[in-house]
Amino acid sequence: MEDVKTQVIGHSVSGLPLLAHEFGRQGAKILILGGVHGDEPEGVWAAMGLIGAWREHFPFRLRVTVIPQFNVDGVLSCKRTNLNNVDLNRNMPTNDWSAEVASERYHPGPTAGSEPETQALTQWLEEEKPSFILSLHSWKPILNTNGNCRKEAEAISQWTKYEIKDSIGYPTPGCLGTYCGLERDMPTLTYEIERGLDIKSVLKIHVKAVEEALKVSEQIRQKSL
Repeated sequence: MEDVKTQVIGHSVSGLPLLAHEFGRQGAKILILGGVHGDEPEGVWAAMGLIGAWREHFPFRLRVTVIPQFNVDGVLSCKRTNLNNVDLNRNMPTNDWSAEVASERYHPGPTAGSEPETQALTQWLEEEKPSFILSLHSWKPILNTNGNCRKEAEAISQWTKYEIKDSIGYPTPGCLGTYCGLERDMPTLTYEIERGLDIKSVLKIHVKAVEEALKVSEQIRQKSL
């Protein structure tokens, strides 16, 4: 079994641990994030599939951290938001964060970075400073790049035929891509897996696609060492 280190990086609103699984001891630091929205199980399945595969064999010269259920309370209750009814992908303390609520589904919280999950992640990011972030969501098939991660997106697109775009197509104040990819030197690829895809297809197609992207990262992210 592959040597894997699991740590708690913080806790959810309900007090559940936010688990981070760390693979590899050399190379660039990579973060793979699943379950930002609890009603998007496809990203959680893909993250868990990676963890399962890598427990047997981790094939990269990289240091990869997988947080499969960032919004663990939301995942357990099958709802987009956390238990405070905050969309964690609108709660990051970005320069464009806004308290304006266009829809309760996208509620940004009372203040930027108000949520314990957000606070745990921002602290981890500050300490670890990953050179590439892959955020696993589900919607219509799209690869949204923020920062210099086009080559990883192309590797995934070659496998999945997903379209690559620099914009998701609508405003996303307080999102991870802006916080990391645009405001800090942490290129972020938001990987929108086809919504409603069955778990077997997610594991067959998208676990492999992520690994193809990591092959690219292994080659190009040496500057972060």
